[in-house]
Amino acid sequence: MDHVVIIGNGISGITAARHIRKLSQKKITVVSSESKHFFSRTALMYVYMGHMKFEHTKPYENWFWKKNRIDLKYGFVTSINTSHKLINLENDDALSYDQLIIATGSLPNRFGWPGENLKGVQGLYSKQDLESLEIYAPGPDVCRRAVIVGGGLIGIELAEMLHSRKIPVTLLVRESGFWNNVLPDANSQLIDQHIRAHGIDLRLNSELEAIKSDASGRVNAVIVKGTDEEISCQFVGLAAGVSPNLSCLKSSNIETDRGVLVNRFLETNIKDVYAIGDCAQQREAIGARKSIEAVWYTGRMMGETVAQTICGRRMKYKPSHWFNSAKFFEIEYQTYGWVFSKPKDNHNHFHWQHQEKPIAITIEYHKDSLEFKGINTFGIRMRHDIFDSWLTQKRRVDEVIRDLAKANFDPEFFKAYEPMIQLEFQKQLQINAPL
Repeated sequence: MDHVVIIGNGISGITAARHIRKLSQKKITVVSSESKHFFSRTALMYVYMGHMKFEHTKPYENWFWKKNRIDLKYGFVTSINTSHKLINLENDDALSYDQLIIATGSLPNRFGWPGENLKGVQGLYSKQDLESLEIYAPGPDVCRRAVIVGGGLIGIELAEMLHSRKIPVTLLVRESGFWNNVLPDANSQLIDQHIRAHGIDLRLNSELEAIKSDASGRVNAVIVKGTDEEISCQFVGLAAGVSPNLSCLKSSNIETDRGVLVNRFLETNIKDVYAIGDCAQQREAIGARKSIEAVWYTGRMMGETVAQTICGRRMKYKPSHWFNSAKFFEIEYQTYGWVFSKPKDNHNHFHWQHQEKPIAITIEYHKDSLEFKGINTFGIRMRHDIFDSWLTQKRRVDEVIRDLAKANFDPEFFKAYEPMIQLEFQKQLQINAPL
């Protein structure tokens, strides 16, 4: 009986394990040094905020794994020997495999800042990060101020978490607007205002120069680059992106670049070795997608795809239209298709924002054909399946505006905004759209 070993028990690895079990009787072992059981990584913030306990983040009961004959091994992989099909673990332990799936995820970026390895300096990715937060930032009595370096989704999550425990937060963002390398200016400005409205000290065009230590080796201040300013703090959150975790591949002959290099079938250069999720890097990017996608949704799709190939149904990884979702404090954010920070050549943006509420949409479309390319929504929850079909159908933007209510989860609620959006659309495009 073939033995499939999966390194990593995040969404990618566990999805692969579940689908391999559905399709075959192969022996499956999942190895992780982070936690004994799979948990929802996106729920970590809610544990810290007191909305749930860690046990509640586990989607499956403990008995699920034995019932489905998925062996869970708690251990740290030190190296991979592809010649003998072995993975080596700490304490001289080893596992043999017939097929190997590398799903090792990401690590927070560190750019060699002085003091980046001090006590109280960390990212937000693992269960261990959550435990460390409880030590260094349990509340304002221990942490009088926290500084977060970098924006994006991890930065805003950390800010909300610390704010929930009444810890003052300074957020250093090197761009001129929050996440404006991804969001159009109008969207970025909306989030800027929302962050500041929650009392967060948002510093735009600001970078970290160094982190200072007290006598015990714990952070006690940061220095802002290009200034003489020193911000006193007892915690520093690193949110300047993530990079693939390749620690166990250093001595292997598995080809890597920034991530583990894979083809469309998620195969590495070594037979029977695959890579999925945050750590995988496509040798050739798929359309407008990045070659590395550290996104929960894509990790899940890769897990489903690689299971088919391993079980004899060789399948290419063909992700559907790009989508993602997140929250900026109370503002729900969704994106479907492609909305770039600046419109691509021959594209335009249509933007509408409520004058009083943090509700907005931005649509990218082809300026000549009016083909709908993508949408960002803020404060309005939309239906994925509707936008997915409209993108496949290559609908015109005016048709999308006309039918926006069909994509909304609460059409009665949406009626209050639909006439405003349609009026603004006709005003901006100056065409008689079929509304």
